[in-house]
Amino acid sequence: MPDPSLVSPDTWEHDFALLSREGNDEVQLALFRDYQNNRPLYPLLHEFLRTSEVPVLAVWGRNDEIFGQAGARAFARDAKDVEVHLINGGHFLLESHLDVVAGYLRGFLGRVLG
Repeated sequence: MPDPSLVSPDTWEHDFALLSREGNDEVQLALFRDYQNNRPLYPLLHEFLRTSEVPVLAVWGRNDEIFGQAGARAFARDAKDVEVHLINGGHFLLESHLDVVAGYLRGFLGRVLG
């Protein structure tokens, strides 16, 4: 995040409060340990995208260190009705580029629901 002051401390405080609940450490560790089971499901997701014709909107931060651009481009390879927008931002696009993301979302929903 180029300008950390754009991320409200309320966001961090809320996340910290939720993560600090009793027993949540074990839940998070179980999710982390189970992540290896996600990867084998990716082909099923992409098969669904190829066959379902579900519209897909991917608004991605070009500099996101958690979810790389390859993830957004993977949607574009398989979905028939897809919009991929790579924004010059990081992982916290709603904090840093809310108006841009909302504009893409409004346009997409207007097109697929209108």
